[in-house]
Amino acid sequence: MRALLSVSNKLGLIPFARELSNLGFEIIATGGTKKALDEAGIKTIYVEDVTGFPEILDGRVKTLHPHIHGGILAKRENQKHMEALKKLNIETIDLLCVNLYPFKETIKNPDVTLAEAIEQIDIGGPSMLRSAAKNNNDVYVVCDPADYDKVIEHLKNNSNDKNFKLQLAAKVFAHTASYDIAIANYFAKQINDDSNIFIEGKKVSNLRYGENPHQKACFYQIGEKESYSLANAKFLQGKELSYNNIADANAALMITSEFKEPFVVGLKHMNPCGAAIGKNNLEAWNKTYEADPVSIFGGIVCTNREVNEELALALKPVFLEVLIAPSFTDGAKKVLAKKKNLRVIEVEMSNISEETQYTSVHGGLLAQQQDIASYTTSLTKDMVVTDSNVDDNLLKDLEFAWKIVKHTKSNAIVLASNGATCGVGAGQMNRIGSLEIAYNEAVSFKHTDNLVLASDGFFPFSDCVEFAAKHNIKAIVQPGGSIRDEDSIKEANLNNIPMLFTGRRHFKH
Repeated sequence: MRALLSVSNKLGLIPFARELSNLGFEIIATGGTKKALDEAGIKTIYVEDVTGFPEILDGRVKTLHPHIHGGILAKRENQKHMEALKKLNIETIDLLCVNLYPFKETIKNPDVTLAEAIEQIDIGGPSMLRSAAKNNNDVYVVCDPADYDKVIEHLKNNSNDKNFKLQLAAKVFAHTASYDIAIANYFAKQINDDSNIFIEGKKVSNLRYGENPHQKACFYQIGEKESYSLANAKFLQGKELSYNNIADANAALMITSEFKEPFVVGLKHMNPCGAAIGKNNLEAWNKTYEADPVSIFGGIVCTNREVNEELALALKPVFLEVLIAPSFTDGAKKVLAKKKNLRVIEVEMSNISEETQYTSVHGGLLAQQQDIASYTTSLTKDMVVTDSNVDDNLLKDLEFAWKIVKHTKSNAIVLASNGATCGVGAGQMNRIGSLEIAYNEAVSFKHTDNLVLASDGFFPFSDCVEFAAKHNIKAIVQPGGSIRDEDSIKEANLNNIPMLFTGRRHFKH
């Protein structure tokens, strides 16, 4: 029996090779792998002694040879194949262990050159892996050090488990596909080519069901580990996350990523039902809860500060589905542990990335840049288009409302005061309808003092400004851009309401 070992990742190599040797395998090895095995006292055959041809071109060509691929690809039950091998003096290779040049790791370096990246594109490795995976009926093919012990166990038991070999082959094709996707995307980026899109997803978990119990669903991580991502979260306690939990929790995380100061958001069905900033997250939570103590029932809560025991005790009386924070103290964990069904999740919260956002449609896929404009754009008094200007306190509340409305389903209106939401109108077919909902909510919870208004899109008519004037709303921020902007500006001037145009809308569908 023969095994060929050629690995860039030497993790677990020595004990694996030693076990193979003890099982009677002759071990063929390439340069760096052979050196490591020789130093460990494991007998090896140099690959060029098998091919009868030296490595050339600085190691670019060493395994691309019939004595390698013939030994891997020959079907043992095919008499003609075996006769061909005998005639050409080619021996079979019964186990192949290869992992590839670290291309993905290389391109993570922002300073890497194209030439450096190209040198880390493996040619012989993927070719051998694909050959062995194709002939998995006869060859054990290993690309993951995590499988070394399983392979040895099967070999020791002489099981020749066809299903196990097929599992190894499937992992190989996934591995080489992932490798090729990384290369294809890297090259496309070099030439600004968006004619194709290649997405790699790694399953995080099976879900109990999708949006509804009759729909199957899974959760996948796309790309590398990201901040503000549930795919990399630490699940501390509670029931398994559902499809809707993940969708809502992600929306809460995206809102939270807008704020550097202590912040808490309560969210239901992809829309904020309450949100606030405070001197700490306990104060922010109290303001968030008071904004809408009804809708928060069964909601998602996310904060950008560590949850301590005091905050945990404040949260405890409220029925919540999910609680998210960057960390939890031991005291908080003890308090929350008494709510066994509450899902408690730690998520890294540092800088938000500009990763592409994907949305599936029937038979297609939409891709767009993340809407991260407000991370770098602040509201200023220069944006005022009315005769009346805003003071610093109003401007601060307008900016807070502008960040929240960005994450509210269109048509969206957010009313805010003192760094907290007072009313939210979301997903209506006309903008005045959203404003009426937001204001009625503010009235019902007695939050009508010093309100400011943020709209995710422009006002097509002056009706929203007229409503604001009748209900003592102090200031307005909107994108502007309607052919009837002057009607709204005129109405605002008549009622001494300062209004800002940002020049940027934030539709969210």
